[in-house]
Amino acid sequence: MKALVFDIVLNSLYSIRIPFTWQSALTYPVLPPSAVIGMLANALQRHKNDKHPLKYLDLIENELLWAGSRLLTPCIIKSYTTSAIVKWEDILGGKFTNALGRQYAYSKKLQIAAIFKSDTLINNVAEALKTSPLTCGDSESPISLDDEVMIKNVVDIKDESIQTEYPIPFTKDTKFEDGNGQVYLMHERCKKSGNSFPLVSYMVPVREEQKILTPSALTVRVSNERVLEIKGIGNILSMR
Repeated sequence: MKALVFDIVLNSLYSIRIPFTWQSALTYPVLPPSAVIGMLANALQRHKNDKHPLKYLDLIENELLWAGSRLLTPCIIKSYTTSAIVKWEDILGGKFTNALGRQYAYSKKLQIAAIFKSDTLINNVAEALKTSPLTCGDSESPISLDDEVMIKNVVDIKDESIQTEYPIPFTKDTKFEDGNGQVYLMHERCKKSGNSFPLVSYMVPVREEQKILTPSALTVRVSNERVLEIKGIGNILSMR
């Protein structure tokens, strides 16, 4: 197995909307797995430009074993009131817009990691990331690569206790030994599986200090989870 690892610079405020928040439109501080998958598929489709975007989404989802991101620098989240157009025509005096609350985040750098099941696509995706416009969560949040796109070896490890800086699945059986984090519901995939499109609880390693989120780490006692080491980067915890 191999992983793509790359740092991104956020060119502006970003808003990666938590899917079940509409009127309030809350944001994640990091990219959930589904947003990483969407970014890779979008980059590859723009680079190749020979298939429908959903074909590339299927391709990436089938090839990925795990995807995630982490903060490299502190993150500030602020709430704003925006105006959304709800209709284009009405009688005189009618209401055309609706006030919506929306959160935006700012963090200078994030690190993205994606573990591939095989080497079939990884070089093509790496090249696509270098040559395609990239966005973070939506088309209004442009990002840039901070440095090279690294291809790292990945191995299974059997340690009883591991430390990780990446989000981990959070269940009633998860045993923490140390660290700080916040729980978010995230989509692990972009497309439905049958009639289900489940949100999964993830613990994101961050510490909140004076309303600023700073990168943290979690030490976890391993039970039934799969632990993978991305060489030179760190450990990740997966339920699959």
